[in-house]
Amino acid sequence: MASTRLPGTPRLLRALNDRAALELLLSRGPLTRAQLGELTGLSKVTASQLVERLEERGLVSRVGEQAGGRGPNAQLYAVRPGTAHVVGVDVGPDRVVAACADITGEVMGRVEQSTRDTDDPVGVVHNAVVRAASDAGAELPSVRRVVLGTPGLVDPATGDITFAFNLPRWHRGLLAALREDLDTPVVFGNDVNLAAVAEAESGAARGVDDFVLVWLGVGVGLAIVLGGRLHHGSTGAAGEIGYLPVPGADIPRDASRRAKPAFGQLAGSEALRAVAREHGFRAGSAPDAIRAAIAAGTEGGPVLDEVARRLALGVASSCVVLDPPLVVLAGEVGQAGGTALAERVQHEVAAITLVTPRVVPTGLTEEPVLRGALRMALDAVRDEVFGSTLG
Repeated sequence: MASTRLPGTPRLLRALNDRAALELLLSRGPLTRAQLGELTGLSKVTASQLVERLEERGLVSRVGEQAGGRGPNAQLYAVRPGTAHVVGVDVGPDRVVAACADITGEVMGRVEQSTRDTDDPVGVVHNAVVRAASDAGAELPSVRRVVLGTPGLVDPATGDITFAFNLPRWHRGLLAALREDLDTPVVFGNDVNLAAVAEAESGAARGVDDFVLVWLGVGVGLAIVLGGRLHHGSTGAAGEIGYLPVPGADIPRDASRRAKPAFGQLAGSEALRAVAREHGFRAGSAPDAIRAAIAAGTEGGPVLDEVARRLALGVASSCVVLDPPLVVLAGEVGQAGGTALAERVQHEVAAITLVTPRVVPTGLTEEPVLRGALRMALDAVRDEVFGSTLG
């Protein structure tokens, strides 16, 4: 009878065990060989061989000893931080912020610079990446991936930016130019999608496989996560809810022009600030107006009610199609509105549709786009570096 044993299975099992151990060291390290054995279910001998393999590959190193018990102290092991680095970049119309993290995810360097006095996007990104790596004490060749969060559409087929109103000099062909300039993998990511990546990692959507994130800022946007994966759509336009044709707003006939899209007219920052002004709350920005309305208690209720009614048009339109269990309100307005606004939106969506998603404010207060860019870069680089154990 022919053997059914698959060729290469022991090597594959070793690789899987190595990857499991590396993930444990990242999340729960430093650990001893015995602890790794207990957590992975491997024997002491197999766990020791595993650690030796990872040491030989330069992926882990001894970082100390654990005292206790009879005999010599047990050696503690951790993932070597300098194995690889990544850079995340948050690109806005007026500035870029770049951060460099080692493979453990610790941010070692961060820089911020204005983009107002330059029309050279390659030079801007080059400078930001080089400065962030330098600030982290990392050599540029150790930067294995750069992820840039930008507004607008990213073509899923080519990875290039195809549509970004407030970044007129960022266009097709830029991705190839950046990759050639930096001599490392460069990836564009839609800023709202990257915010959702961060929200899933450590925010209000942690542990949730299906959710949508509604970004409320100057404009409005949506990120869709299904089965733990971002949904981009065939052209990268999934989630561009500013263009929803909703009642109460003029519907432009040409989306490529600068006419404000329908839902954006009702729920963008200028519109929400106008709502607050109509109720006697004057502020320099929509988030400030929302905070003032919340602070005013009962007097500010009508402002929040009207804002929630407007937001619910877009949220409900998305939720009756996707039926997610969770909606996260993010961006400056979502953060400012907090639970007071989220609860009103939840109530309004349930009132006008058959779906009843839980609506919550963002759980992140600082630089979600940058955090999402770093997380996306780290996931890819860890797959590459830790996957080398198959070799």
